[in-house]
Amino acid sequence: MANIIPFQAIRPRADLAEKIAALPYDIYNREEARKAVEGDDYTFLRIDRPETQFPKDYDMYAPEVYEKARQMLDQMIEEGLFIQEEKAAYYVYELVMGGRSQVGIGACASVDDYDNRTIKKHENTRADKEADRIRHVDVCSAQTGPIFLAYRRREDIEREVKRAMADDPVYDFTAGDGVTHRLWVIDEEEAVSRIEAAFRQVEDIYIADGHHRCASAVRVSKKRRAACPDYTGKEAFNYFLSVLFPDDQLMIMDYNRVMKPGADFDECTFLEKAAAVFGVEKVGKEPYRPQKKGEIGMFYRDEWYRLTIKGDCYTGDPVEDLDVAILQKYLLEPVFGIVDPKVDERIDFVGGIRGLKELERRVHTDAKVAFAMFPTDIHELFKVSDAGELMPPKSTWFEPKLRSGLLIHRIEDRASLIN
Repeated sequence: MANIIPFQAIRPRADLAEKIAALPYDIYNREEARKAVEGDDYTFLRIDRPETQFPKDYDMYAPEVYEKARQMLDQMIEEGLFIQEEKAAYYVYELVMGGRSQVGIGACASVDDYDNRTIKKHENTRADKEADRIRHVDVCSAQTGPIFLAYRRREDIEREVKRAMADDPVYDFTAGDGVTHRLWVIDEEEAVSRIEAAFRQVEDIYIADGHHRCASAVRVSKKRRAACPDYTGKEAFNYFLSVLFPDDQLMIMDYNRVMKPGADFDECTFLEKAAAVFGVEKVGKEPYRPQKKGEIGMFYRDEWYRLTIKGDCYTGDPVEDLDVAILQKYLLEPVFGIVDPKVDERIDFVGGIRGLKELERRVHTDAKVAFAMFPTDIHELFKVSDAGELMPPKSTWFEPKLRSGLLIHRIEDRASLIN
């Protein structure tokens, strides 16, 4: 059963929360991150992407870059920009985007639960990206960006969340992207005990977003276990920072594909080859958004098409039956020659937050064909994870994004730094 525990978060002063909270480090490329922190002495992105504090051509993986992150974090704490919770607590975290609310619980999840597959993944991690976060967490001795976890809804947990939300939040602000963030603290002993007991009845938890942060936290934990002669299992490094959401509140957006010209692509036979696998219907000039699983929108030669997956494409396998997997198997590989979409430069992935007009723009500039996907369902993700399998790359795009810097989990005792 899941070991989801309360913790004494380090978090911004209420008057600074909006200024400090930052989008996740990995949604920016290097230039975007540098631009985002210009002239801003508060944004937590400075700490999550410390290379922004060095010259443009500086080695972003140099030891002194990670040391700079630690120094900036310690300085902000010492200057009183952050406070530390007096008691171990759970945190109710609400995000509102476009009038739609989703509410999760900030907590610490067990590294052992990741190892024993109580906490399940659905994608692999890249060694270089994992190594970066390992060094960041290890040098800072802190987890600064929460892992986005999901679980099947439980009434007992929902009751505690609703009780907490009846009070005023400690944070309530709307960020520049229009997403509202609210945070409540649950530190009353009986409520904390009820939540911890309820999570112990949860059999399966799923990583929705943050696989690299999660894998890195696990690696740092194991490194510290090996170096700890008095290891007990209760040390802070045995847990990682998370926000857990019930499955009925999550929104997965489409993750779309654009195909660049390549030697394997034959325009003369393309539509004919597509029609051999899919039902192909021209729908006109207006962007076509798929309405259900089994439909794919395609923009080609200034026209939108509806592709319908034929029944004989389905196998009963939770991975092979995903729309993105069928498109890859029956069209992208045989027609475009895309064998490994993780590394092939002829394919790009466009998050649904950018809209279908972005697909048209790409086809009018550097791409040949664009595919608009129907969003993967959260329960499709659960099925893949339960089977111990992995989803194809770029299968899910979760919105809204959790902010970094609102909750920080120290993985060693640095109480002397806290006023």
